[in-house]
Order: sequence, then structure tokens, then C-alpha cells
Amino acid sequence: MKRKWKSGLILGLSLVLTIMLSACGASKGGTQADGSSAAGSKDVELLNVSYDPTRELYEAYNKAFAAHWEKEKGQKVTIKQSHGGSGKQSRSVQDGLDADVVTLALGYDIDALQDKGLVKEGWQDKYEHNSSPYTSTIVLLVRKGNPKGIKDWDDLVRGDVQVITPNPKTSGGARWNYLAAWAYALKKNNNDEAKAQQFVQELYKHVPVLDSGARGATTTFVERGIGDVLIAWENEALLSVKELGADKFDIVYPSISILAEPPVAIVDKVVDKKGTREVADAYLKYLYSEEGQTIAAENYYRPTLDSVKAKFKDQFPKMELVTLKDVFGTWKETQQKHFSDKGIFDQIYVPGS
Repeated sequence: MKRKWKSGLILGLSLVLTIMLSACGASKGGTQADGSSAAGSKDVELLNVSYDPTRELYEAYNKAFAAHWEKEKGQKVTIKQSHGGSGKQSRSVQDGLDADVVTLALGYDIDALQDKGLVKEGWQDKYEHNSSPYTSTIVLLVRKGNPKGIKDWDDLVRGDVQVITPNPKTSGGARWNYLAAWAYALKKNNNDEAKAQQFVQELYKHVPVLDSGARGATTTFVERGIGDVLIAWENEALLSVKELGADKFDIVYPSISILAEPPVAIVDKVVDKKGTREVADAYLKYLYSEEGQTIAAENYYRPTLDSVKAKFKDQFPKMELVTLKDVFGTWKETQQKHFSDKGIFDQIYVPGS
């Protein structure tokens, strides 16, 4: 009888201890059954793996989101950033870099993560505007006074013009540059693909060096003083004018360009392993908020929220912009045709030619 009483006491104490430990874990930062982090739990850290020109954007946004999250949920969040050519960044995540979220230059680089089982199918439908909270386009940055008289894409293939653009094999921005030039040539030549290819081939003969990423190309043109014109993200061009002065550079808006839609996604395999899904999802959703959109516009990305568009309408001139879907199809189709091994770019670009 005594032994049974002791056994019952031990069982009861074990149950109490289990409940206490569970409560302690919930208050100090365990994870929920769905792998998400508990609001109000211990500090959390995210890694945002992004592409080259978003450094300043996310430096500002991360501070704003951290303040918002702590106010809303009572939890401190630290966001680390990683930047580089979009394709290279995608491969780093595929190779094991533990990104909670990716904010890359083009959908193909996230599709590649889906193919590896890191991102769930249907990622592009998870957030508004094809999971692209902000957009940009491709413009031409020239030296002050536009000494070479560059007005449109045709001027880039004149004999005396040196063009700076990064490598489309490693840089998402470079792929947008290439496609913008191709779209211009298609329109000019009544959708003649052979003539478009000939034009783009001639353009790359004017490129003295191919940097691996968009920020590297900007450095080559702006700081090293190489080249007559930089094919650039609009936000990079505006940033260059702001930081170095309107007395150093002019921006040329070509007659036609492309709507660049840099998408965002949760890296599902990583957030489920780390228990950060809840905060990672909130981090990407907040990009669509009034504050998130304002920060994007202040960093020269075109906002998608109408109220913020109205505030910054004078900053972003209206342009004729084609879309990837209308001219080239899906990113997988575009990648296969133009940028895969032995694709059109490999056929037309010969280093040093």
C-alpha cells in the first residue's frame, strides 16, 4: 500500500514538473506546433538573402520592422542581410545558406529554390502583385552633360560608346538590362527575333568588363570612371545622383524599357527548421504596409500601394514599360532560351571581342 502511494506521488510530481517545464518553454521561446515562433517569446533572428542594390532599402526597412514587431508582439527581432548577384545568392541558399526569406531580383532565382525543395510550390501567389511588393525598371546613367549624346538604346551601339552592365549569368539586374534592350530591338524591328539578337550582340561588343552584380557595375562606372553609360536599375541610378550629386550624372529614360518585378519569398525548409515562420511571414507582409511602401519609395523603388504612389509621383516618370510575360513568357522559358548554358547569351557574347 505504501509503495503504491509513493508511486502515485512520483507520477503526480512528474506531471506537475512536465506542466511547469512546458509553461516555462512557452514563456521563454519554444515553437508552436506549426513551427512558428511564439509572440512575446525570446529574441529571434532572421536572415534576408537579397540581391545587390537593396542594401540601403533593407537597412532602413529592417529597423522599421523590428520596431513594429516589438510594439505589436513584444518580441525583439534582429534581421541580418546578405547581398550579391541574384543568381549567386540563390545558389548560396541552395548550397546551405540558412535564409529565412529571400528578396531576389527575379522569379527564376526563387523557382530554383522551389526546384530544390527549399520553397513550397505556389510561392508567387502567396503575396500581392506576384509577390513583388515594389517594382523598378531599367534606365541609362550617363556622365553630366551627356557628352556622348545618348538618348535611347540605339546610341549604345555607336562606335565611340562604352557600355557598363553586369553579367546576366550571375546578376538578375543584368538579365533585366538584357531583356529591356531586346524588347526595344523587337519593337523597332517589328518583332524580328534575328534582328533583336543582332542588336543585343552588337551592344555587348561595347561592354569592356562584366561585373558579377549590379552594385559592382555601378562601382565600375561611378567610382572607377569606366564607360560612357551604365545600364542600371532606376533605383541605382537615382541613388547615384543623390549620393554623388546632380552635377556628376544625368539619367536618360529610354523610349521603352521593362517592368522589373523583384519578388520575395519565405524559405519554407529553413523557417520550419528554425521555428521562424510567423515572424518571417510578417516581415514580408509588412513590405506592403504604408510604412514599408514609403521606405521602398524613399530608396527609389516604385511602390505598389496607390496612396504611396501618389506621394512619390514626381519621382518616377511615366514610361512605356513592357512586361516579361507579354514579351518573353515565364522566367523558366526566358532563362532556358536566353541565359542557360549554350543559350542565346552564350552564343552572342565573346569576351574580348
